[in-house]
Amino acid sequence: MANPTNIRKGKVIVYQGNPHAVVEMMHRTQGRQAGFVQTTLRNLETGSSTNVKFRSTDSVEFLHTENRKLEYSYKDRDGYHFMDPETYEDILIGTEMGKEAKDFLIENEKYDLLYVDDRPLSIQLPPSVSMKVIEAPEAIKGDTVNNVQKPVTLETGLVVSVPLFIKAGETIRINTDDVSYAGRA
Repeated sequence: MANPTNIRKGKVIVYQGNPHAVVEMMHRTQGRQAGFVQTTLRNLETGSSTNVKFRSTDSVEFLHTENRKLEYSYKDRDGYHFMDPETYEDILIGTEMGKEAKDFLIENEKYDLLYVDDRPLSIQLPPSVSMKVIEAPEAIKGDTVNNVQKPVTLETGLVVSVPLFIKAGETIRINTDDVSYAGRA
């Protein structure tokens, strides 16, 4: 057990019996009262987020974590299948755990999986991914006033707004945080 002042963004702790990732953390004090740590935790099993205050007298259990780079293979009704390139082992991530990353998963690409106590719990997406444009409507002449954008469909089915000059068949970069166009790849 550790002191809550050791909590940092990105760490994984046990909260109410489940592993939770620390999304945000802020140390606060109010006047003469004892300080506390205000956190935003994301449950790694359900994906839900919650705000929690830890007093300096509380204790926190940290979990051992590890990132492994695995290759995405395919999706079926059971979930998302990844392959370990060294052992060729098939690793399954449940549909619920992979739903945040589903629009960015491209077959045969490598992704970091977060392992907590030797169990895969979440997919760690890179800041941006390169994806191929499958459908892009043609720009209409005269639509060039003030950064006009059009919706395009990418290879995973994700629809994103991009500048008018992007055409079908091009590869573009997409920010995974806010699902926005980042440029040509």
